[in-house]
Amino acid sequence: MSRDPVTVRFLGSGDAFGSGGRLQSCILVDSLEDRFLIDCGETALIGLKRFGLDSSVVGTIFISHLHGDHYGGLPFLIKEIQVSGGREEPLVIAGPRGLESHVEELMPLIFPGPENPRSVFWPEFLVIPPGEPIRVGRLRVTAYPAAHSAMSNPLSLRIECSGRVIAYSGDTEWNDFLPKASEGADLFICETFEYRRETGNHLNLLTLLEHRHELGCRRIILTHLGESMLKRCGSLEFECAQDGMYIEL
Repeated sequence: MSRDPVTVRFLGSGDAFGSGGRLQSCILVDSLEDRFLIDCGETALIGLKRFGLDSSVVGTIFISHLHGDHYGGLPFLIKEIQVSGGREEPLVIAGPRGLESHVEELMPLIFPGPENPRSVFWPEFLVIPPGEPIRVGRLRVTAYPAAHSAMSNPLSLRIECSGRVIAYSGDTEWNDFLPKASEGADLFICETFEYRRETGNHLNLLTLLEHRHELGCRRIILTHLGESMLKRCGSLEFECAQDGMYIEL
């Protein structure tokens, strides 16, 4: 199996509410097989442009669930492509069922006008069925059900590229699929919204620590950090993502 370089940059590591002044969920993975985003919160374009990038660098986008801080940047990204008119390469967006219809409905609400949102440029949308590995271009992706708001069709993702495995919890409470998604992963990006409090729909650090022995991954980085986690980032056994954090696998 190929071991080409793979880099990961956290363009947004915050929660839905901008805690700590952080941008919303968005992670850029760069490999020779593809350059792709994992989630695309409303601030995704800001995150890209902070590092001199724009939507043209992205070939594929994976979305974990239908909450705005995870997919709300798609209308802005698509609109930028439509306005610039310079993109000839296709854009593939893969995620839970209902994603394409949500984005299509949002476009005229965010950018009112007479034009059909599909008239200039429209991505190819793919549904990732839970439990069934699929090929998205040269990437192999497996989705698992996540324990989050049911109406958001939540998924945890396992993405294989260039001989590496990147697992991503999405937003979720602890569940029995997380060890499966992260087994043998080079990197497990795990949401940890709270330190202790049981909010429902999200992981807290103390619960994650209770189950650490079940996770057979090589490295864990915490993301989607709320205020109670941000206060403790420097004193934890796990790495905490920062906006702009860059690692090589």
